Amino acid sequence: MLTALITQFVVLWAVIDPIGSVPVYLSQTSHMTKQQRRIVAIKAVTISACILLFFLIAGQFLLEAMQIPLPAFQAAGGLVLLLFALTMIFGESKPDQETKMSDDNLSRSDLSATAVYPLAVPSIASPGTMMAIVMLTDNHRFALVEQAMTAGIMLLVLVATLLLLLSANLIHKIIGHVGASIISRVMGLILAAVATSNLLQGILDFYTLA
Repeated sequence: MLTALITQFVVLWAVIDPIGSVPVYLSQTSHMTKQQRRIVAIKAVTISACILLFFLIAGQFLLEAMQIPLPAFQAAGGLVLLLFALTMIFGESKPDQETKMSDDNLSRSDLSATAVYPLAVPSIASPGTMMAIVMLTDNHRFALVEQAMTAGIMLLVLVATLLLLLSANLIHKIIGHVGASIISRVMGLILAAVATSNLLQGILDFYTLA
C-alpha cells in the first residue's frame, strides 16, 4: 500500500509539476501587486482542484458511457502520458512552453481570467494530469477507500503547488529558470517510465480478456 501511494504521489507530482509552474506564475503576475499575486495563486489552485476532482469522480463514467473497454483506455492513457513525458524530456520544458503562452496575456487585469489561463489550465490541470487522475482512480481496479486516498494525495500535491507559487520569488532566486527546466525534464523521465508500464499492462489485459 505504501509503495502504491508513493508511486501515485510521484506520478501526480510529475504531471502537475509544481516547480515548473513557478516561472509561468512569475511571468504572468510580474505586473501585479503582492496581494493580487496571492489571489491569483489561490484561485488558480482552487480552479485546478475543482477540474481534477470532476475528472476523478465523473471521468470514468463518461468513458464507460461511450463503451470504451477499460484495457483500451489504460493503454491509450499510458500512450498519452508517454507522449506528454517525451515532450517534457526532449521538447521545450514546461516553463518555456507555458511562459510563451502567457506572453500575450501580460496586460490583462482580470485576476480570475489570469488564474484560469495559463495557470490553472494547462499549467497545473494539464491534459496529462486529467488523464492520470482518471487512470489512478479506475473503479474496476481501486476500491472507494483507495480512490479517496488518491484524491487526498492529489490535494496534497496541489497544496504544495500553492505553497510554491506563494514562495515563487524566493524559489526562482534559488533554482533559476534553468533549474526549473532541469527538474521538469527529470520529472518527465519518471513519468515516461510509469506511462510505459501502464501502456504495456493495458495491452496485456486487452489480449488476456479478449
